[in-house]
Amino acid sequence: MVDEAGLDPELAKARLDQVFFALSDPVRREILERLDGQALLVSELAASFDISLQAVSRHIQILVRTGLVQQERTGRISRCSLDAGPLLDAAVWMNRYSKYWQQQFDLLAATLADIDERKTAQPSKPARKTAAKRSPRKK
Repeated sequence: MVDEAGLDPELAKARLDQVFFALSDPVRREILERLDGQALLVSELAASFDISLQAVSRHIQILVRTGLVQQERTGRISRCSLDAGPLLDAAVWMNRYSKYWQQQFDLLAATLADIDERKTAQPSKPARKTAAKRSPRKK
């Protein structure tokens, strides 16, 4: 069986699982943020973390296998760039549930409108002027 995108549904689920797994780690999310709009060397990426170059490389390999990062090697130099395509798949999946969020926003908007309506319907009470009490002067 094939879905409308031409993918086996089980394969599509597995790819989505990989994307969410990749995004579940804060180091990998930070790597993706750093790659937004620029290609960086692995050493440049690793410099901002308090973990070893080897640990950063392992995180990058997970992102590469997921398809979120493209890696070009020239000898020992490795340059990484972001490929946001798999993020679109995750966004499309999450967007299916936006109707539930929208219902909450609609309820909040109605509640706020009701509060505003009550405020404008009530006549405002004039503020009381109170005379400041003066302490008696000592002579």
